[in-house]
Amino acid sequence: MTDFGNLDSLKITVLAEDSVLYESPYLGQHGISMLLEAFSENNTKNILVDVAQNPEALLKNMELMQKDPSLIDMIVLTHCHYDHTQGLAEILKHIGKKNIPVVSHPDLFRLNFVTDPYLRHVGVGDQDSREKIEAAGGILFLTRSPLQLFPGLFTTGEVPRKNDFEEVGIDLKTIKDGKVIDDQMPDDISVIARIKGEEIFIITGCSHAGIVNISQHAQIISGVKKIKGIIGGFHLIEAKTDRIIKTVTALNEMKVEKLFAGHCTGFPAQVELFKVFKERFEPLHTGMVITV
Repeated sequence: MTDFGNLDSLKITVLAEDSVLYESPYLGQHGISMLLEAFSENNTKNILVDVAQNPEALLKNMELMQKDPSLIDMIVLTHCHYDHTQGLAEILKHIGKKNIPVVSHPDLFRLNFVTDPYLRHVGVGDQDSREKIEAAGGILFLTRSPLQLFPGLFTTGEVPRKNDFEEVGIDLKTIKDGKVIDDQMPDDISVIARIKGEEIFIITGCSHAGIVNISQHAQIISGVKKIKGIIGGFHLIEAKTDRIIKTVTALNEMKVEKLFAGHCTGFPAQVELFKVFKERFEPLHTGMVITV
């Protein structure tokens, strides 16, 4: 097991999400983007996890939240989908620096599409091609392995699929050797924060790998059992009741202290999470700030 070090603390700000609160000044959009401010031994790094799909709305929210794009040190893309990657090159231009690490999976730029209700590419668009990302100041770190971003903050790498009740959550396709095949989203990665070596906090985009698979994998590679919290989308929006119940039961059995779920989680799953976790569950919303 690799020693990825420890954080002293972590601040998470939800810059973009599908939901905004009553009378909120922030702009909502289908997608997710979170800013991680990581602190370790008097050092600080600002890591952007995903960029949602509307860079103008994201930048407006950052302005309202007084988060200067130029302070971003690196970016993690949890998977290829447009509602997590669209506008990346534009955001890099506003960061305005060279050699900004952009961390993701080697399959990031593959063709990824749906056929229902019609044929539509849902992966990374041409405006955020490899060439345009690099021209805007990004340097790509594409790996299947866990990668340390900062002491105590690291990616999961490719997540093993072990639980038979978990699935991608949407009928996705790709083309390999000229044949249309099911796309199992191997590029779905998450970020793990290991706080003082005692607990972990998991930051996920859509959990296409399965949120229970992700959580169990996070425990293994971090060497820490205690899960302080999980934030992100759980992609249960089209899941059957049986899968939702098994997921919520498994998370409860893992004694996750706090859950912040939204985006693609879906209302029925949020209801079930609230029924079981009570005050330990909060629906995700734009502008939410969590300090660990």
